[in-house]
Amino acid sequence: MKKKIDPVVDEAIETLNMQDGPTRRRLLEGAGLFSATAAASALIAACTSSSTSSAIPTSGASSSAAAKATVGNFPATPAWQFWFVNHVTTNLFFVPTQNGMADAAKLLGLPTPKWGGSTTSTAAEMVSYLNTATAAKANGIATTVINATSFTTPVKNAMDAGIPVISYNADGVVSNGVANIGTNRLAYVGQALYNSGVAMGNRIKSLVPTPGLVAIFIATPGTGNIQPRYDGAESVLKPAGYTVKEIATGALTSGEGAAEKAYLGGVTSTIKGAFAVDAGSTEQLGPSLAGVGLAGKIPAGGFDLTPGTLTAINAGQLNFTIDQNPYLQGFLPTLYLYLFNLTGGLVTPPNTDTGLTFVTKSNVGPYLNTKTSYEGSAPPPPVLVPRSGPIQNPLATTSV
Repeated sequence: MKKKIDPVVDEAIETLNMQDGPTRRRLLEGAGLFSATAAASALIAACTSSSTSSAIPTSGASSSAAAKATVGNFPATPAWQFWFVNHVTTNLFFVPTQNGMADAAKLLGLPTPKWGGSTTSTAAEMVSYLNTATAAKANGIATTVINATSFTTPVKNAMDAGIPVISYNADGVVSNGVANIGTNRLAYVGQALYNSGVAMGNRIKSLVPTPGLVAIFIATPGTGNIQPRYDGAESVLKPAGYTVKEIATGALTSGEGAAEKAYLGGVTSTIKGAFAVDAGSTEQLGPSLAGVGLAGKIPAGGFDLTPGTLTAINAGQLNFTIDQNPYLQGFLPTLYLYLFNLTGGLVTPPNTDTGLTFVTKSNVGPYLNTKTSYEGSAPPPPVLVPRSGPIQNPLATTSV
């Protein structure tokens, strides 16, 4: 008499295309002893055990690391440990970046990447952390490259050791639109920084039609993540007759507002517009303008989507901010490093522009009213954000 097979087990075997063998036979023979739920659990455990032995070997992976099963149709993989090196580790801008890297790791069945570097944009501190990652035999490193010289040797050392390195958010220095990367990293994930500054300069021209004094606040002049934005904006404004002043505010958000108010207080009668090229300076700009009686009286704007910046736009203190998708700057490097390891280096990561979106009072509502970890306005876990209606976007073009 033919033994009755639990339909859950039968369906799972068919779905997974499990070939005849000891595992399949044990499940078929014991299926009648289990409930449907237990049978499914046993099958999943068996599948995990089976696929572990066929994981693709990858250089740089610890041989002692326990193999992890992942969602989708990927093979089980070692618990690859990635490291993120950052220049301002406590800045609000990088909250969604950290959420993105953690979400991607969890999706792939990996440990949360390590996060460290500097709180004050100090290259030596970043290099020290990068070297620590290399010595620890990291399975992949993502780093900001805030200048064109400090990271050349440490990145090369990591790559020579078989550790893939990706840059994110900053990729060296861009002058007059020409990149001086200075490292042999595999790819860059982040905004096209100089071009974003050009876009900002054009927006400033539309808001300040008569040339005059325009202040652009910058946390740390000369660093590769924000100086290209200033340079891009200046390349538009100076030839058009504007007087552009670059005002340093410091690496720590707590001191940026005071620096802004100190400058603005001395030019209240002559300044035509006030702008910023980093998250902290933009976050503080609205309150700083209000503190000297200029809020809503002169055009203003900046970068990134910290809660204070969104509130200032809604209140009319700022005219715009520019989104560069910080969540993707954590999520995509993690995914790219995973795929590089998974394929033994056959799938190399592409340079990825994470975009440029102007957020103004007309479209700030969804950013303010949707509390998610994707933009840093709420803690993890991520949530499904429902939407409806047409999707507005400019007509896309591709140059070849």
